[in-house]
Amino acid sequence: MIVAVADAGPIIHLAEVDAMALLDTVDELILPETVRSELRAGGVPEGFADLTVEAVSVDEAVLQSRTDLDEGETAALTVARNRDAVLLTDDLAAREAAKASDVEVHGSIGVVALAFGRERLREEQAVDLMRSLQTETSLFVTEAVVEHGIELIRGDNDGSPSGR
Repeated sequence: MIVAVADAGPIIHLAEVDAMALLDTVDELILPETVRSELRAGGVPEGFADLTVEAVSVDEAVLQSRTDLDEGETAALTVARNRDAVLLTDDLAAREAAKASDVEVHGSIGVVALAFGRERLREEQAVDLMRSLQTETSLFVTEAVVEHGIELIRGDNDGSPSGR
């Protein structure tokens, strides 16, 4: 069973390529209230209301405790650590903080790979989505990361997104 906590990044980026529904590929999706507020402030992506999520609150003192991450990323990392969940983020600083905290982390590319692994997408759809995330969204992702994701899908590498 994969329990994941998302910050706003993957929600926004997957929505930009009409693939936000892939977030339902995880078994349980948790969104800190701070992240929900960020999404409301920036304009809730179409389809967001269709996602099944558990909303949770994080203490204000915890949100102010990190200066290297914004409040949404701090909240998501805190909940992921407390729930032994996967963190879904596209933010490099949040990814590094998660790894330093021994929290499994994946981004939008990882969500697409998981959807392929769980047979929600065909190979060509997953590859096209990964390339679209790089070229048609506000996500900054290198060619190397996209190619690694494609290798995972095509079985050219023995690694794969996993869950707890």
